[in-house]
Amino acid sequence: MIGKLRSVRLALAAAAFIGLGLPQAHAAKDSLVVDLVNEPSSLDPQVQWNPDSYYVYRNIFDNLVTRDDKGAIVPQVATSWRQISDTEIEFDLRGDIVFHDGSKLTADDVVFSVKRITDRAFASPQLGQFDKIVDAAALSPTKVKLVTAGPYPALLAQLVKLSIVPKAVVEAVGKDAFNLKPIGSGPYKFEAWQRGVQVTLTRNDAYWGTKGPFPSVVFRAVPDGATRLANLQAGSSDLIVTIDADQAAQLKNAPRAKALIGLTERVAYLRLNTTKPPFDNPKARLAAAHAIDKAGLIEGILGGHDKPVPELLTPAIFGWVDGIQAPAYDLAKAKALLAEIGPAAKAEIDLATAPVFDQRIVQAVQQMMTDAGFNVKIAMSDMASYLRRAQAGPEATSLLSFGRWSCACQDADGVLFPLLHKSSGWSAYRNPKVDTLLEEARATLDANKRLAAYKQVHEIVATDVPVVPLYQAVVIYGAAKNLEFTPTPNESMFINRMSWKD
Repeated sequence: MIGKLRSVRLALAAAAFIGLGLPQAHAAKDSLVVDLVNEPSSLDPQVQWNPDSYYVYRNIFDNLVTRDDKGAIVPQVATSWRQISDTEIEFDLRGDIVFHDGSKLTADDVVFSVKRITDRAFASPQLGQFDKIVDAAALSPTKVKLVTAGPYPALLAQLVKLSIVPKAVVEAVGKDAFNLKPIGSGPYKFEAWQRGVQVTLTRNDAYWGTKGPFPSVVFRAVPDGATRLANLQAGSSDLIVTIDADQAAQLKNAPRAKALIGLTERVAYLRLNTTKPPFDNPKARLAAAHAIDKAGLIEGILGGHDKPVPELLTPAIFGWVDGIQAPAYDLAKAKALLAEIGPAAKAEIDLATAPVFDQRIVQAVQQMMTDAGFNVKIAMSDMASYLRRAQAGPEATSLLSFGRWSCACQDADGVLFPLLHKSSGWSAYRNPKVDTLLEEARATLDANKRLAAYKQVHEIVATDVPVVPLYQAVVIYGAAKNLEFTPTPNESMFINRMSWKD
């Protein structure tokens, strides 16, 4: 299988640029041009957090806390914090932050942002990350208290994603209008959104923190990876996302560009809908796990950069447990299990995917499962449609879906809870024991107790197979030779942490 996949990889690489015209070079260094896969599905940071949205809006807004490039949680809007009880934490806020409309950021805006994202009627896809917060109160213009339903050890890790929105603006214009013209307090201001084409940001010269190095930033939607690569090599873009190992190799001796590669917290996986045939049968789920050659995917397609994982986490995340034994690749065993099931195993299975994912992997997974005896058909949709269906719960979601999950929090609660717990729309699994363990792990501040609970969850996933963990994904960017940018495990694209090197 590895040899076959390597041949496919080389053939695809050879064909990548046939007939592709190169655009004119982008000469101006005062504007950073970033090629994304898709346009953002939302610029409201509390509505959606898929990569193409997050890349853009993370530069428009400040968060309560953030992570530095080494992964440590550090101040942003909050300057300090203290745990005053198992369920209460107080934050001191900066008093000099101003939103892009000139209004001052205060504790009322923080409280509003917390209550907005935790309001079930608001229906944020991020609700599962914050729903342990039961109250927020302004103690003064620069002091906020958050109250959780019991101890919540992942709170700070989740708060790195809590963007602060201006209460007065959101209440005045409403959700839809705010999404079209967002106002934050971050290092860049929203300028324009040409739907389907690009989003333009301009530097916030009044920013309280590190100023952005570029007067403007343009995020373009460029779905085709070969086109993104050609744009970079021609100089019409400065930074591109989501390139594969073959494309990165083409940049090794490129005069204008380079590849930037880093292991992330993101885990690639196959999610099985365990509530419907054939995956309501444990034998079918185990067959799926035995059918996937993880080493073949990594060595034959991904260039050897990614790392296979036996659990639904990566080593960059708290909750990773060494020694978990997942079902190994065994095509004969997969076939035997499906033979035991009989004709029911031949039912057509839709494998949901979207253009942002590496379709070579999706196609290889389809082939591997077909070789085992499954009847798998790829169901491609745009990212917004894919996300809607992925969050629709077991009754409406696909039988099988490929995903690459990152909570951008580096805590197991942000991965395992949404993908496995019955309360989450992302979950297509129902297991009371797993639900209890996940609830226990997010309800104690004792790190050892949390790890013990997560170890049991990993062991159940390895035997019951509601999900097939595949690999710890690397992030591969293409960048202009003189662009300084350090990839981080949580894949944040902080423009004000970049610079031009002469």
